[in-house]
Amino acid sequence: MSAWRTSGTTPLDRLKSQYDRNLRCGECGYVDEEGEWQARMTGDRVDYRHLCPSCGAVEHRTLKLR
Repeated sequence: MSAWRTSGTTPLDRLKSQYDRNLRCGECGYVDEEGEWQARMTGDRVDYRHLCPSCGAVEHRTLKLR
């Protein structure tokens, strides 16, 4: 295993791990210590979503694959 690999086995796993490190809500500022981003792959897109447990705001990130 590479010394540079911090978590995950694929680039998409590692990207999700990066997102999971930043769970501060952009609307209310709440930090979701136990939450995580949900990922869904559809065709040539990966959609990441996080729901704030405090105010219900939903943050989205979309990655388009080529």
